[in-house]
Amino acid sequence: MTISYFAAADGTRLAHRTNDRTGDRAEGRTERVGDPVVCVPGGPTDSRYLGDLGGLSARRRLVLLDPRGTGDSAVPEDPASYRCDRVVGDVEALRVHLGLDRIDLLGHSGGANVAVTYAARYPHRVRRLALITPGTAAVGITISGETRRAAALLRKDEPWFPAAFCALEALIEGRGGDWDAIAPFLRGRWDDAARRHHADARPANAEAVAGFAAEGAFDPESTRAALAAVEAPVLVLAGEYDLNSPPGPVSRLAALFPDAVFAVQPGAGHYPWIDDPEPFAATVGDFLS
Repeated sequence: MTISYFAAADGTRLAHRTNDRTGDRAEGRTERVGDPVVCVPGGPTDSRYLGDLGGLSARRRLVLLDPRGTGDSAVPEDPASYRCDRVVGDVEALRVHLGLDRIDLLGHSGGANVAVTYAARYPHRVRRLALITPGTAAVGITISGETRRAAALLRKDEPWFPAAFCALEALIEGRGGDWDAIAPFLRGRWDDAARRHHADARPANAEAVAGFAAEGAFDPESTRAALAAVEAPVLVLAGEYDLNSPPGPVSRLAALFPDAVFAVQPGAGHYPWIDDPEPFAATVGDFLS
């Protein structure tokens, strides 16, 4: 992938990674892969953890945004600009930089809050919208402790379950707890590859994480009203085992759009392109095409 830079509205230097071309090595040819898909990671953290999205890069040109203050993007002068509603302006600046009238937009986890808010603010700029194991704060959908417990109990036969469930109970009950200890609940399988990916996906900028959901970041009532007028097709994809974004609450997000498809990837957690790449790339690739 190549790294390119552009300026946000406030002058902050932002970066994106792009798989511009793929080669046919057998014939020595190089061909452009599809139209671009602008991808917004969660965290906020840099986009490297998205990888090639389970091979989606073989079908579409991925434009992976490093949110401000992460990866190769600069730290902004104003920490208040980490707020989700203000990061939406960075996506619009990227669209202008790419010279596109409309974009296919993909948001993962917390990045889905940015993508949803962008669609509400700029509906005429969105061609297709893919929300992958999405966060739901932007539309005011909360996830109860009981819902998370029910999702966790689907994994009760896993060898790591007792310790992870104990940590989850502590977090739900407000007794502290170790967020890393519940990481297995976010994965379809908890093996060495998942452990490495978990370490790579952890946000490094605590100020960006704290500022993302600061007061004023979300206006659920107006966002929900605006989404009712979004004409673009929408894919909302949940993972069967995802403790962060369980299928039940995520399905309620899909219901806010006039033209949405809701899908659950069996056996997947919060990172479905890692748990089972082929069905993920097929589902998302077919939708975007």
